Amino acid sequence: FIKRFIDELALAKLNVMHWHLTDDQGWRIEIKRHPRLTGVGAWRRPAGAAGTDANGQPVRDGGFYTQDEIRDIVRYAAARYVTIVPEIDMPGHMQAAIAAYPELGSAGDTPVVSPDWGVHSYILNVDESTLAFMQDVLDEVVDLFPSPTIHVGGDEAVKDQWKASPRVQARMRELGIADEAHLQGWF
Repeated sequence: FIKRFIDELALAKLNVMHWHLTDDQGWRIEIKRHPRLTGVGAWRRPAGAAGTDANGQPVRDGGFYTQDEIRDIVRYAAARYVTIVPEIDMPGHMQAAIAAYPELGSAGDTPVVSPDWGVHSYILNVDESTLAFMQDVLDEVVDLFPSPTIHVGGDEAVKDQWKASPRVQARMRELGIADEAHLQGWF
């Protein structure tokens, strides 16, 4: 499907494809340093009746692209003069990542990968270890995509968990940051 889509872009003389690879509903890119992102984060139980099979058993839905598959797609696109701009959304839209690595979260719980669409409240914490984790992710993303741009999202980052977290509030005071909007800018 992705290659057919790239062909359609090239046919229409469009030369950039924005590839949204992470969200609350699934982590779609292999990150070798952090395998639970795809081992856990790439899979969800669909909402409603679709989440249960005829025998009453949970259904597992999802998947991800391996790094080899991504390299192949990037080469395919380049041969058609299409640049792929990957998106790794942060600090919000991270419920799938937090389901895989709960220590990344701000709420102190372990969510499931979301079966529902919409704006979710799970947001990365602002610990140095979380920043290092995301640096690992971005290092691997940069190695896969020759695009001069890597999109880090930033939209719909609900700040409720930051406001409720004593740890995040202490970090804001330590950094001299006045509010959660400025904390997102710092992040």
